Amino acid sequence: MAYPTDRPATWFVTGTSRGLGLDLVRQLLERGDAVTATTRSTERLLAALGDDVDTSRLLPLTVDLRDEEQVSAAVQKTTERFGGLDVVVNNAGYGYLAAVEETGDRDVRDMLDVQVVGVWNVLRAALPVLRAQRSGHIVNVSSVLGLTAVPGWALYCAGKFALEGLSEALAAEVAGFGVDVTIVEPGYFRTDFLTRDSLALPQTTTEHYPAIRDMVAQHLELQGKQLGDPVKGAAAVIDRVVSGEGPLRQLLGSDSHAYATAKVRALQDNLDAMAATAPATDHPAAA
Repeated sequence: MAYPTDRPATWFVTGTSRGLGLDLVRQLLERGDAVTATTRSTERLLAALGDDVDTSRLLPLTVDLRDEEQVSAAVQKTTERFGGLDVVVNNAGYGYLAAVEETGDRDVRDMLDVQVVGVWNVLRAALPVLRAQRSGHIVNVSSVLGLTAVPGWALYCAGKFALEGLSEALAAEVAGFGVDVTIVEPGYFRTDFLTRDSLALPQTTTEHYPAIRDMVAQHLELQGKQLGDPVKGAAAVIDRVVSGEGPLRQLLGSDSHAYATAKVRALQDNLDAMAATAPATDHPAAA
């Protein structure tokens, strides 16, 4: 993608009323770019931005990302208001902390509806625009827990692992149209992700997973002490898009890099251990 230099860029960002999404919107508006910001509450978004931010180039929309028609209408309103679309940021999401056994059917469907189906709805609506103009950038905000899994985060990891696979395939599909894809993998950022507003918990628990109960308590206590700075995180995402340079995956935070490095080492050990036995299931080589 050639990021526009002769005009303000138009961004479509989901999940914008708090956290990384809110900081993205604030910084983009300060740059003079145009932003469509989808959220479950435009009132909360506007209150969070306050009076110090020029919102004349902001299109705030209340959108249920699970609703394909609402998402398509939001993209259409974006192109009508700003005359085009340059960057899509799929950022909406929430945490869920529970054992697999404690995770209900509704919990699973709700999480995947947001983290997978919602993203797919945005992509289906936005890709025809980007493909036709043969330029654009899609940023899918995953997590380092889209690369590695830890106990208690199974449902969240399931959604982010799915997003990683979707994004890898998408990057290869759209490269020929001049559309770039970035997967953002933050570690723990000092947002309200670990508050009860953003971290869902199971309706019922079992006494068989005391370590996960301890983990929940520790995570709630971690709120406000996370290593990552969301202002710097948002700036890094913007820099990646504006420069048009960088690998597929953008890790944010030293903790993210450490988790990912440990996963790569464990995977390499696994591959080495299977190197001799993996070919045993092959058909015999043709003579």
